[in-house]
Amino acid sequence: MELAGRKTLLTGATGGLGIAIAKALAERGAVLQLSARKREALEALAAELPGEGHAVLPADLAEPGEAERLAAEAGGVDILVANAGLPGAGRMEDFTPEQVQRALRVNLESPMLMAQALYPQMLERGSGHLVFVASLAGKSPAPRSSIYNATKFGLRGFALALRTDLAPQGVGVSLVSPGFIREAGMFAESGAKSPPGLGTSSPEDVARAAVRAIEADKVEIAVAPTRQRFLAHFGLASPGIAVKVSSGSAGQKSAAEIAAGHSDDKR
Repeated sequence: MELAGRKTLLTGATGGLGIAIAKALAERGAVLQLSARKREALEALAAELPGEGHAVLPADLAEPGEAERLAAEAGGVDILVANAGLPGAGRMEDFTPEQVQRALRVNLESPMLMAQALYPQMLERGSGHLVFVASLAGKSPAPRSSIYNATKFGLRGFALALRTDLAPQGVGVSLVSPGFIREAGMFAESGAKSPPGLGTSSPEDVARAAVRAIEADKVEIAVAPTRQRFLAHFGLASPGIAVKVSSGSAGQKSAAEIAAGHSDDKR
C-alpha cells in the first residue's frame, strides 16, 4: 500500500518511537492524525513534520471510552498505527487493580477497539492497513513483566487472527515487534542498562519497519539484532527453558532496574 496521501492515525505520537514513526510516515507522504495525551507536544510535532494537512487529536487511552472517541474523531482513516503503550513493569503485588486495568486498556483494549471502529470503512473501500506496535515480549517471558508480557502476547494473537479475517478482503494487518531499543522506550525512560551481549535497535529502525510493514503488507517484522530475534523465537517454542533462563541473575537485574525506573509510570 502506498503511503502518499493516505490519512493515517498514529497513537503514542510524542514518545520516542512515536516521533520517529511520525517522521518516517510523513516523509513518505502520509497525512497524519497525531494522538497522545498532551496537545502542546502534538502541535509542536505536527509543525515539524514534512507535508501538509497533519492534525492533532489529544486522547488519554488509559481512560474508559477514549479509544472509541478517538476513532470517531479521526474519521475514515486509511491506516492505523497503534503505537501507544504503558511499560507495565513490576511485580504483580506492586500494582493496584486500577493500574492493571490502565495497562490492559492502553496496551491491548484500545488497539482492539480502535481497529474494530476503523476497519469496517476500510472494508467498504477494499483497502486499508492496521499496524500494531507490539514487542518481542509478545513471544518470550521476562521477569517483572507479567502484565506487559500479557498485553503483548494478547496483542500479537489479536493481530495475527485479525489478519486471517481481513487480508482476504483487501485490508492488511501487521505487527511490528521491537526488542531492546536505545534512545527510547523502557531502557531510555527508566535509566536501566540493556542486558549485555544482545545489542539494541534505534527508534528509526522501528519507524522503517512500520513503513515497510504497510508498503509491503508484512505479517510481522521483528526489530532486533539476530541474537535477540533467535532467543525470542526460541522462547516462544520452548517456554519452559525460556522461563528458566529469564529467571537468571542477569535478567533479574535488568528487570529490577526497569521496574524501579518506571515506578511512577503505572498511573
